[in-house]
Amino acid sequence: MSSHASNLSRRAFGGVVGASATAAALGAAAAPADAAPGTVERPFRAAPGRTAKRPNILFILGDDLGWADLSSYGAPHIKTPNLDRLARQGVRFTDAYSGSATCSPTRFSLYTGRYPGRTAGGLAEPIADRSVGLDPNHPTLASLLRGAGYATALIGKWHCGYLPDYSPTKSGWEEFFGNFGGALEYYSKLGLGGEYDLYEGDVREGDAEYKDLRYYTRILTERASEYVRRDHGGHPWLLNLNFTTPHWPWIADGDEKQSAEIVRRIKSGDPRALFHTDGGSVEKYTEMVQDLDRSVGQVLKALTESGREHDTLVFFASDNGGERFSYNWPLSGNKTSLQEGGIRVPTIVRWPARIDGGQVSHEPVFSPDWTATLLEIGGARPAPAYPLDGTSLAGYLLRGEAPPAERELFWRVRGERALRRGDWKYYRGQGGADQLFDLAADRREQADRAADRPKLLAELRSAWERTDGELLPYPER
Repeated sequence: MSSHASNLSRRAFGGVVGASATAAALGAAAAPADAAPGTVERPFRAAPGRTAKRPNILFILGDDLGWADLSSYGAPHIKTPNLDRLARQGVRFTDAYSGSATCSPTRFSLYTGRYPGRTAGGLAEPIADRSVGLDPNHPTLASLLRGAGYATALIGKWHCGYLPDYSPTKSGWEEFFGNFGGALEYYSKLGLGGEYDLYEGDVREGDAEYKDLRYYTRILTERASEYVRRDHGGHPWLLNLNFTTPHWPWIADGDEKQSAEIVRRIKSGDPRALFHTDGGSVEKYTEMVQDLDRSVGQVLKALTESGREHDTLVFFASDNGGERFSYNWPLSGNKTSLQEGGIRVPTIVRWPARIDGGQVSHEPVFSPDWTATLLEIGGARPAPAYPLDGTSLAGYLLRGEAPPAERELFWRVRGERALRRGDWKYYRGQGGADQLFDLAADRREQADRAADRPKLLAELRSAWERTDGELLPYPER
């Protein structure tokens, strides 16, 4: 952590402080996203000396959920009591990032622990056809944990390639129930190509007599609850629970009439029907986020009833920044952009056996770090031929060790580049101009410091270009 970040952390969280003290330290505009109203939060401090068996891992992803879309992150109009409770019981990260600005490459970075640009499939932003996917020969979080004795399952959105060449069951997950594509209509399960996209393993349910046409989030919640309650024969388990909520189309539970209209458009050949650019609202989006919160609460209730809550590490995050109706204040940008609003995401970690609750961490972290962390906690070794780009946070989270030394978090999408070192962020957007921002003082990325810090700008640009030189080039369009 940089000295600037360390000073900010001491100033804002030098002891046990409440929301009002946080507001005074960080400024009125920043306060809502850094403190849940009415709560007392402590700076992060590990609880060394505790021992526990290898945990079950419940890894939950929301889809296109903005950084401040939870009430514990500052949303004034969205109520998320279950996720707020999860944050109070564990650690809430304020400076956590996705591996990319869209869902496919972020999922690649999470599953492989590497930059998306190290693999051909990760260059698709996002995957839109059957030409690329996650190579079944590439080690994954699931395959490595499975090799270390974990049971593994993925429930929900895959979006890392299509059959016949790519699927979760080819990449380390023993069980899969969900959709392959990037979006689907919540009732009919029709995907972007008009296909029925709900699978049990590698078999499409639509090929049989039975189809589950209930609201998709209800189905995923039910399946995940069954999995966490199940007897796994004494084996620890990894469950990747990938909701599609609150991704478009903007359909909440009970919106059968809106569903029928979108299905009609899909079947009439409208390729843009699922994008739902003529629908949605802040109110509808709020309804969908609150439904996601209830669904997570139901899965956590099932976990509690199973008697395994104490020994289960629960992780919650979004796959990238928010979309049209997200509440991202004070961040700039949305999904697809490498501005903060496109890549900074709400992130919560809870493990009762090893981590105290009510804590907040300001450490900059991103998706590949969680791969490295979970592999270490689960007793699995990375494959030497596929070195990780993330840094394990296990020592920081569990043993009271110092946070990772100041390092560089790297992002690349077509037409944009970004790199964070400490509090400083180098950014080049679609306009082509290099910019430099001090995120501790300017999370909104409005005060470009490039002119008064030319040496630092040059250093960060060179660092970005060194990493970029190691990655695969984007294919010509």
